[in-house]
Amino acid sequence: MTSQEQRPEGQAQHELPPAPPAARKAFGDSLPAVERYAELLADAGVRRGLLGPREVPRLWERHLLNCVVLSEAVPEDVTVCDVGSGAGLPGIPLALVRPDLKITLLEPLLRRTTFLGEVVELLGLDHVTVMRGRAEEVLGALPPVHVVTARAVAPLDRLAGWGVPLLRPYGEMVALKGDTAQEEVKGARDALHKLGVVETTVEQIGHGVVDPPSTIVRARVGESPGGVRFAARRAKAAKAARPSGRNRGGRRRR
Repeated sequence: MTSQEQRPEGQAQHELPPAPPAARKAFGDSLPAVERYAELLADAGVRRGLLGPREVPRLWERHLLNCVVLSEAVPEDVTVCDVGSGAGLPGIPLALVRPDLKITLLEPLLRRTTFLGEVVELLGLDHVTVMRGRAEEVLGALPPVHVVTARAVAPLDRLAGWGVPLLRPYGEMVALKGDTAQEEVKGARDALHKLGVVETTVEQIGHGVVDPPSTIVRARVGESPGGVRFAARRAKAAKAARPSGRNRGGRRRR
């Protein structure tokens, strides 16, 4: 997978810089596994079109460190769904430093889920599951989770429409965003309200690890994630998943 012969011309492995000091601080004992993941992204990830060649020199600062600081925003021992996981960002860095989490990497494209499955197996991430599908397609099939994560997937209103219905009551969506986070929150306020979001905040995380700090939007839901519309869809999906009460054996009453 990593032989020089398999790399496109001009894409040599040495273009991946060594892990910076901040990576040792952020990843700790998981750093060797993260370095292996970085090599996979720089090689197979580029060859398969999951990452642009120009991203390789800034892979640590812009991608891996920017994602791992999300760990600060995720509680202990919860279930997580990384929506639109792509090449595994932020789901894989989060999984590498948080073995206490049960993480589902949700991605609709086959070439990406194939890569994710290979990474999960190679790195021995037993607490990570790869699921192929769109968020709106897995509602009911994926058990509701405590936290939904996402990075650079879509504008906030559209992203919330995909991610919020996957939450369990009182869960939250944590989305990595950029400088326009505040404006996105203002523009999506009505949509978030209809989806059952009761509190939205913009925060900066990763101080001392990434410069500038990473910006996240936290959207917390109440007892009805997704609002009335998705409550009905969720109930319908749950009913379809239950075994029928008919023909369970025993004598039939007359």
